[in-house]
Amino acid sequence: MNTSPKNTHPVSDDVFRAVYDSPAALPGRHKWMTSDEDVRKIEELLGMPSKTIGAPLWVSGDRKRCSKCQREINWLDIVSSALDQVHRREMIARVILGEQKFVNTEAPRAIAGLQCFNCKTPFENLRSFKCHNWAYAKPALLKVLEQMKAAGKKK
Repeated sequence: MNTSPKNTHPVSDDVFRAVYDSPAALPGRHKWMTSDEDVRKIEELLGMPSKTIGAPLWVSGDRKRCSKCQREINWLDIVSSALDQVHRREMIARVILGEQKFVNTEAPRAIAGLQCFNCKTPFENLRSFKCHNWAYAKPALLKVLEQMKAAGKKK
């Protein structure tokens, strides 16, 4: 059982904007967006219809690629690692699509427990992640969550 304090906290819009509104504010040497191909894989992992996620999914760190397979690390690795270790699909969908903003306070440390989606090699250089989820109204989020639930029952 993990007894360490939580590092991701719900915050107000004002705090979110002050901390994360600009990708330039992200910690680490590099800042990049998750590729469209990997966003579609995230939707598949979460049981969402294709093209549900339309907002940019940003990451930052001191290194961009897995040391073993050279895959660019991004939100796909975050989501797949979280599903393997800690979080349910619905919780991750609420973070990506919901109105509540979240700030991760692990920086300047690396994000714990992250593994490469491709080869499962631990990745210790990702320092921050964020998404601009302003485009999703609550009814749209609820519809997606219902679709995810129905898709999960079919498996």
